[in-house]
Order: sequence, then C-alpha cells, then structure tokens
Amino acid sequence: MNDRPSMLAQPLRAPSAARIAVYVLLLVLGAVVGAAGALVQSGWFPGGLLLALLGAAGLFLGAARATGGRGGAVAGAAGWMVSVVLLTASRPEGDFVFAAGAGSYLFLLGGMAVAVMCATLAQGRQPDGPAVRLGK
Repeated sequence: MNDRPSMLAQPLRAPSAARIAVYVLLLVLGAVVGAAGALVQSGWFPGGLLLALLGAAGLFLGAARATGGRGGAVAGAAGWMVSVVLLTASRPEGDFVFAAGAGSYLFLLGGMAVAVMCATLAQGRQPDGPAVRLGK
C-alpha cells in the first residue's frame, strides 16, 4: 500500500504567485472571448453564433487542460460571464450590444451551458503514485 496520506487529509497550501497570475490571465482572456463572441454572433448570425460558442468552449477546455484542473475552466467562464453580462446592460444613450433576438439568447444560454459542461467534464486532479487503483 501507499504510505502517503490521502489528498483530502493533507493541509491546504497557499497557491503560488504564478498560479494566481495564470488564473487572472484566464479571467481576462475569458472577458476578451466573451466580448469578441458578442460582436461576432450578431454579425454573422448562424456561423458567427457557432464560432463564438466554439471559441468559448476552446477557451474553457484549454484552460482546464493548461491548469490541470477545473479551476482554469471556471476562471475563464467567470471572465466570459462578467463581460457578457456587462454587455447586455443598455447604456443611458440607448445603445446596446445584444439585440432581443434568438441569436443573442442562444449565445447567452449556450455559453453558460458550454461553461458548465467544460467545467464539469474537465479532468480533476488525480492521485499520483503507482498504487492509484485499489487492489494493485
């Protein structure tokens, strides 16, 4: 048997400055992808919507793989969500980015669904060592 304690029994460690910087970068990148997707999805309706959702999915899955856990996908999704929600608000002048149409709602709801799927399906941290399976 492995004499190392379980991951759950180990004390919490403070994240390094590099890890925090990666998460902040993913948050900003998520905001950029959300703003770009908001502009593209309305410009070229059927293809732009698909391109915007595929770009968001690529960011979320790539962030999860790059960080080795679900936190990367969540950081990218949080940046995406903040930028999209801020762009849905109308300004005092009456300007807005999102029109009240099917494409805008599909982008909002589809992006949220993609974020949840990518964060859920991302590989979590796996225990290391030779005895990671019971009975071996």
